[in-house]
Amino acid sequence: MDGDFKPQPFPTEIPFLQDLGVEFLGMGNGEAQVALNLEHRHLNSWMVTHGGVVMTLLDVVMSMAGRSLDPTARGGVTIEMKTSFLQPGGHAGGRIVAKGKALHRSTSMCFCEGELWNGDKLVAKATGTFKFLKRLDVAHKMEHD
Repeated sequence: MDGDFKPQPFPTEIPFLQDLGVEFLGMGNGEAQVALNLEHRHLNSWMVTHGGVVMTLLDVVMSMAGRSLDPTARGGVTIEMKTSFLQPGGHAGGRIVAKGKALHRSTSMCFCEGELWNGDKLVAKATGTFKFLKRLDVAHKMEHD
């Protein structure tokens, strides 16, 4: 998955990602990619990409990679996530790309890995475990919470 996707709308409306300006590049066969054109609002006090932005992109791209293996799975919940930050994520005016891959999928769980890139520089790596729910399961759970 190296740039063979064309930008398209997110398969599910996620207001937080829309507000951040995250761009959906594609997903399929256990892989996914998203990108973000960095603006001043995405930076921390050192004027580099905020760690929360990095983790958000890694979280969503790993979940999408897992979800791509089951088109009926519409709701996903992050069970655990570990992120290692290797270097600063970039400055305003730059572009970062997150790449996710599903490593193992069971009936409702998926183990994934993700990488965040600033050009040819690896910024962060992550692993995550995700639980996927069917759309009716999500609606039912929300009614009872």
